[in-house]
Amino acid sequence: MNQPLLEVRNLHTYLQSGGEVVKAVDDVSFTIPQGETFCLVGESGSGKSITALSVICLLPYGIATHPAGQILFNGQDMLKLEDDALRRVRGSQIAMIFQEPMTSLNPVFSIGEQIIEALLLHNPDMAEAEAEERAILALEKVHIPNAKGRFRDFPHQLSGGQRQRVMIAMALACEPELLIADEPTTALDVTVQAEILRLMRELQDNTGMSTLFITHDFGVVSQMAQQVGVMQRGKLVEVGVTRDLLRRPQHDYTKELLAAVPDNLARRESKIPSVSPFLKGSTLRQDQLVIEGSPPLHSPVSPNGMEEQGGFKPLIKVKDLKVWFPIKKGLFRNTVDYVKAVDNVSLNIPKGQIMALVGESGCGKTTLGRAILQLEKATEGSVKLHDRELTTLSTSEMRDVRVDMQIAFQDPQSSLNPRLLVETALTEPMKVHGIGNSREERIELAGQIMEKVQLKRDFLWRYPHEFSGGQRQRIGLARALVVNPEFIVCDEITSALDVSVQAEILQLLLDIRAENDLTLLFITHNIAVVEYLCDQTVVMYKGKVVEQGDTADVCGNPQHAYTQTLLSAVPRLDLAVA
Repeated sequence: MNQPLLEVRNLHTYLQSGGEVVKAVDDVSFTIPQGETFCLVGESGSGKSITALSVICLLPYGIATHPAGQILFNGQDMLKLEDDALRRVRGSQIAMIFQEPMTSLNPVFSIGEQIIEALLLHNPDMAEAEAEERAILALEKVHIPNAKGRFRDFPHQLSGGQRQRVMIAMALACEPELLIADEPTTALDVTVQAEILRLMRELQDNTGMSTLFITHDFGVVSQMAQQVGVMQRGKLVEVGVTRDLLRRPQHDYTKELLAAVPDNLARRESKIPSVSPFLKGSTLRQDQLVIEGSPPLHSPVSPNGMEEQGGFKPLIKVKDLKVWFPIKKGLFRNTVDYVKAVDNVSLNIPKGQIMALVGESGCGKTTLGRAILQLEKATEGSVKLHDRELTTLSTSEMRDVRVDMQIAFQDPQSSLNPRLLVETALTEPMKVHGIGNSREERIELAGQIMEKVQLKRDFLWRYPHEFSGGQRQRIGLARALVVNPEFIVCDEITSALDVSVQAEILQLLLDIRAENDLTLLFITHNIAVVEYLCDQTVVMYKGKVVEQGDTADVCGNPQHAYTQTLLSAVPRLDLAVA
């Protein structure tokens, strides 16, 4: 084994909360050798992120204390360093990739300026031109398309996955000895995730960098880690060599986590027929898939995406939808081109069904979901709910429709108002739409929804910052459910959840769908979740739908080359005992 770069010895991290002491990290010990990766897994709120923040000393030390323990980095105890010494270590020697990039990136500075700032801070003799060159190179390494052109973009102009890649580029720009990665691939589609993981392994091989990797994806654990630790309620309940721990877990909690991996969940029968009436006797060729406007193979609807098939009545009808964003240049800001985020998309979402929308970060998934909800104005095309055209409705008319159409956002930290109690966030939509006869009745309904998403009623009286990332994600889902909608766009809602909570949320969605005949558009990059949860799957690439159909057909027999690439990049977990 290589010499240890980081040694965590009997670490205790306690937090003051409402007069109580929370033992967030309770007597945790582990070692990360030079050039190796140690993965921490466990439920949301188990103490993984607090452990990582303790290592880099980024906790709010007005309420956080370390009553015992040591964190030895290159032999020096991080807990005993002065602020100036810590600032010299952070960024240059220890870098961190945070879980929620939208709240970590400064919205008033371009992404290039933020990377340059980190480089110049730790390399004061570096020329600004060199810093800019290195910043662009860092963006290229994490596969930001047109890195030089997007160097001046602001965080809000990027997709969720692109923002995550910017965070990774910023962390790696100074070539740290230790990288702390807190769920660094949760917002990334599987193809980019595979590239990022490959990049991180290459950097380890070339520079000897060590990594503390926090994740809930056991497929990623099996690919990245030499050792893995399992945390539960602030304690490290099991530590071992990755292969041995994954194949022969000893602790009951570890066994429960592995049993909740989507690959291991019992498969459901889809309500969508595996062969659509349209395709029987069809003479479509595979090469037609690459022709603009041609119908995707094994689609359960006809080429124009509008006819009812197999007895499933469409709730949402999208026809020839375009969302183009103008590119303006010059003194007079003339439009010189367009970003074709959604380009001539047609699809049906049957009532009571769950449709997956998958594809690369930036391919237009979220824009399509927002355009269906009229949160993004369509350039051309039609969106209908119950045959009612939505694109021509006024703002006031659309407000009345919103009770039937909701969204659970990808980044709950930025979508929840930090100044409002959870109670207010849940009861305010009910009040707007006339649900409940009194405040007390609305609070009771909010409490019931909180319990449905596996959160305590008492949490209604807390603020968003008091919750873990996974808990905030469940609050975001609760906010979408409180008005009892017919249709919900779920934008990467399981990306921040550990596998056990993810399994609960997936079962919750299935239960609610069965009880309320709920229809879902499920935007995700987790193919295992798609295979378990979704009746239909739509694959997007560069703003276009390239393949759609029954999930079993799309995932089991992909026809388009891009779909094949997506599926081949999925990190699978082989739990068979050698």
